[in-house]
This record gives sequence, structure tokens and C-alpha cells, in this order.
Amino acid sequence: MSDPDLHWALAASGDPARRIHAVTPEELPALLARLDPAAAGFLGEAGFTAEAGKLALLPGRTGLAAAVLGLGSAASSPFTYGALPFGLPENTTWQLDEAADAEAALLGWMLGAYRFTRHKAPGRRPARLIPPGDAPAVQRAQVLAEAMLRARELINLPAADLGPAELSDATRALAERCGAHFEEFAGEPLAHGFPAVAAVGAGSYRAPRVAVIRWEGAADGPLVALCGKGVCFDTGGLDLKTPDGMKRMKKDMGGAAIMLGLAEALMRLGAPIRLLVAIGAVENAVSSTAMRPLDVLRTRAGLTVEVGNTDAEGRLVLADLLAFAAEQKPSLLLDAATLTGAARVALGPDLPALFTNDEAFAVALSAAGDACHDPLWRLPLHEGYASWLDSSVADLNNVGSRPMAGSIVAALFLSRFVPRGIRWAHLDVYAWNDAARPGRPEGGEAMGLRALHAGLMSLLPA
Repeated sequence: MSDPDLHWALAASGDPARRIHAVTPEELPALLARLDPAAAGFLGEAGFTAEAGKLALLPGRTGLAAAVLGLGSAASSPFTYGALPFGLPENTTWQLDEAADAEAALLGWMLGAYRFTRHKAPGRRPARLIPPGDAPAVQRAQVLAEAMLRARELINLPAADLGPAELSDATRALAERCGAHFEEFAGEPLAHGFPAVAAVGAGSYRAPRVAVIRWEGAADGPLVALCGKGVCFDTGGLDLKTPDGMKRMKKDMGGAAIMLGLAEALMRLGAPIRLLVAIGAVENAVSSTAMRPLDVLRTRAGLTVEVGNTDAEGRLVLADLLAFAAEQKPSLLLDAATLTGAARVALGPDLPALFTNDEAFAVALSAAGDACHDPLWRLPLHEGYASWLDSSVADLNNVGSRPMAGSIVAALFLSRFVPRGIRWAHLDVYAWNDAARPGRPEGGEAMGLRALHAGLMSLLPA
């Protein structure tokens, strides 16, 4: 997988370091009593109240002595710590005091330190943090951060740098790094086994691939299957997008990046499962060989699909992937995709839309997202709209007959490729930060990754 420099913001445990005091408003008086009177007086004169995310630098006799971070009164979020790497002076090294939430702090620090630097040197380096111990929770936070940063890096890569072959290579690299088996389908095997994926990629000179990882973490563990939409660039096909609509379509492989990041976290943290990952790596381009409106496509599941719109290509890719994964009879099946603008109209950029056919799955994923500050929002698989996908010439159309409920209709389309009895969840994500916020720089974002990891782990046998 494309590998950003993951550790430039971390320092060795023996390095000299200044201290960061992390404090709630309730704890502030006790901190002021412990500090040197001059430092306590400085904080008082500056009006520091320990508001969440507020940072104060404390002067010493020879320069900067320490820093104080406000945590606010709510439960600690990693993003409270997200501004520290660039809020503290460059070329300085820091360690947290014992009051800080070590897991949230390390996660927030690493997420906040990331910048996409493949084509532009960074203006400055972040400050460095000594990792706060080696407790299992801290180790988990570092692995999750590294998985998210690799996912961000993939999403941020321009389409000229990341085509179907390169996305498949990134999947291969992940498998090799985690001791998993890798398999790639291309050419005739792809056309035969994944005909809808092949049809979506037929218009591009960069041939489509399906990349598969198999990992035996626990020989007798449940099988978890992950499917990711990896459309490396989406022109909309012959139903061409507008210039504005096409501008960020390098991120249309965000679902694949999130699934690869989730797979990395599950494997590196030793989840007691067997894992199957299927990535549909493809480019939806315009040419004389591109699929056309009203073409009828064959799918791996045997269903035929009328192409009502060539810009609804992601669901065609996932249709074949879901059918392939379902053949393995997984205990849990999960997919992620930057699938519909309708989900963003309904929920905005920050909330991935969650659809699932299983109540316990829904509760586990939603509760995990709330607990780890990575929220998901469930939308209904309303069967009353299923007839909107009817076609007079095929088993179903790839778009609805009415200009409403687009994300629900897309999820209903996908559900046709998930056999009854398989517990399935679908995540419709934006995978992008439109503007920079603490811990969330502008650009690609692995939305839902931590929620999915925590939710899946909560469903596994102890």
C-alpha cells in the first residue's frame, strides 16, 4: 500500500521532552496549585479555562517550559489532541502527563500530524510526541492511526498515480505485510468471473482488476468478508459528469481504501477471525468501448442489469464483489463505497450512511461509532422502493425510476446480491474532508474505519 511517513511525528522514549498538561475545567484548579506560581499566574492572566482543544504555552527561564491543553468537560475525543502537532513549535519534543487519555492522545496526534506530501514538500514538520506507554490500548491506537493514514494517502493520490493496477498492487503489499494470501483477477478470468466489473472498466485503457486477500487469523474463527469500491477515477462514463462533479473523483476509490485500512487493523491487531477482502479496482472512462446507456449487463450472481445511467457504476462493481464474497458464506459481510450524492444531501459530509439487514449488526456498529467519535447514521432499507429498480428488459435497472431516495435505492440494489441469511452492512461514505479541522486535514479521510473495527470486534466471540 502507498506508505506515507508514519513516524515523523513520534520520538523515542529516551529523548528529552517538554510536558503537556491535559486538563478539564474541573481539574484546572488542582493543576494551577501544582504549577510554579509564575506559570499559574500566566495561565490566569491569559484567561485559560481548559476549553476543549485550547492550547497555552508556558514560558520558562530559558524559553518554552511546558504546554497546557484544555480537554473540556465532555468525554475525551482524539480530535481534541489533533491540533497539537502543528500548534506546538517545530522541532520540539513532548510527552503527556498522566491525566491525558493516552489512547485518544496518540491517535489524535498521529491523525493531526499527517499531510499529503507526495508532490509538495511540507512547509514545516510537526512537533514530535513520545508515545505514552505500551499498553494494549495505546498499541491499538497506533495501529488504527497507521491504517487510517495509509487509507488517506491512497485517497489523496491523483488518478494519474493510482489506477487499477496500482490499487491492486497496494492490496498485494498489504497482504505481504500481514502474512496473508493475495490473488488478482484480470483479463479473461475477470471477464468471466466478474462481468459487471469488466463492463464498468471497458472504456479505459487501464484494465480493471479484482484484488483479493485471504487471511487465516484463527483457523476456526468466523469468516468476515470486506468489499470495497475501487473506482480510481469516475468520469461518469457516457453519462458524463459536470466539471465540478468530476473534480474530486480521484476519491471514488475511497471505499476500497477504507476496507484496506480496516483489513490492516484487523490483521495487525490479531482479530480471531478468518478474513476475505475483495477490491474492485477499475476506472470509469469515456471511449468507444465504454458501456452505454440501456446496455444489459450480466453479473456474477446471474442477474441481468439494465444500465439506466453509466454514472451509477459503483453499485455494478459491488454487485459482483458481494456475490463473490457471499459464495464463501461469511458470518459477516461488509462493504464501503463513495456511492451516492444522495447520502451527502441527507447527512452531509461527516456522517456515513449505514444500511444493514441485521438489527444486532446495526446496533453494534452505531454504538461503536458513537463511543469512538467516528459516528455512523443508519438509513432504512425500505422495501417499498424496491419496485423503482424494475426493468422491462432485465432483472433490474441500476438506477431508480424516480429522482428520490437515491442512497436507499442504491442500497436496495446491492441487497439483491446478498443472499438471505447473510448478515450484511453497507456504508455509503464521502471519504473526504472539505476543510481542515484538528486531526482532520483537508483531503482524503478514512471515515467509519474505527467504528467498523470496534463494531466488528464487539460482535466476535470473546
